[in-house]
Amino acid sequence: MPIKTIKIRIKDSTSKKHLENMARSVNFVWNFCNETAFEALRKNSIWLSGYDLQKLTKGSAKELGLNSATVQMVGQEQAQKRKQFKKRKLRFRGKRSLGWIPFRHDSIKFKDGKIIFNRKEYKVFQPERLPEGKYKSGEFCQDARGRWYICIPVEYEPEEHTGKGQVGVDLGLKDIASLSNGQKIKNNKYYRMMENKLARAQRHKKKKQAAKIHAKIKNKRMDDLHKASTKIVKENNLIVIGKLSAKKLAKTRMAKSINDAATTMFKNMLIYKASAHQHVVCLEVSERNTSRTCSVCETIPDSSPKGLKGLGVREWVCSNCGCQHDRDKNAALNILRIGRDSLATEVC
Repeated sequence: MPIKTIKIRIKDSTSKKHLENMARSVNFVWNFCNETAFEALRKNSIWLSGYDLQKLTKGSAKELGLNSATVQMVGQEQAQKRKQFKKRKLRFRGKRSLGWIPFRHDSIKFKDGKIIFNRKEYKVFQPERLPEGKYKSGEFCQDARGRWYICIPVEYEPEEHTGKGQVGVDLGLKDIASLSNGQKIKNNKYYRMMENKLARAQRHKKKKQAAKIHAKIKNKRMDDLHKASTKIVKENNLIVIGKLSAKKLAKTRMAKSINDAATTMFKNMLIYKASAHQHVVCLEVSERNTSRTCSVCETIPDSSPKGLKGLGVREWVCSNCGCQHDRDKNAALNILRIGRDSLATEVC
């Protein structure tokens, strides 16, 4: 069964202070586990596991004002992240860290549209969205504006998928993505649009106003990406995405543009939305020479754009077969062909 996460905002009137106190205690446990694991590795060459950290923090929940399951989950998460990122020590969680409180599925209850956790009731803005059946372990989390949410993973029945198309996706900056069927997903450049307003708020040290602007940019961008990715997944049963090195581009002069386009976020949306449907295949393939290769004759002609100077060439004509190409659509068609070939090879 696929799993989705329900995110519901908590009313701040009575619960914000209590959640912030718990978040500080969670940070204290995290920092203790972080420092203890680092010292054990440095002095004794011992890699502490999540189970070891749980034993070290046993009995501290009452004094810290936390649920015992939460203390255990913090230790487990700290050990898992160290292993995942192969680091001896993780980042310190302090005042600037956004609030985070994990909970185990058996330590929380939902009753009459309210959340009961750690002997405290919390009201939410959309009580009808609270799960009635089975749910998994989740977390309370805080955003940059100080608002608190509860995130609850639940199993769900996926909708019947009727899409039968196949599409190649070429990620970019001018447009977030160009599809092999000729469609383009426009980059509305919300950050560039509100950059001056944000700069004024930051210069005058209006932190709350700056946080609101950042949230507005993020919400608009996420709305566009969700709508576009949902449409692509619903219409197609094969989605092939070209690998775009966003991390490398973020270190160049194009850093603001690549972050504003949010191509990595869009790619991740396509992947997890496709995985929620049984009959949708989503692949990621190398996009090397996809802009230069003619999608008709499958050769790399001398007339194709190349190098940094060729980035400004948006249309070109193949010198081998005479076919005229839109640069991005041609790349998307080649990406789709590579994806089909790789699937055919796997079947054989």
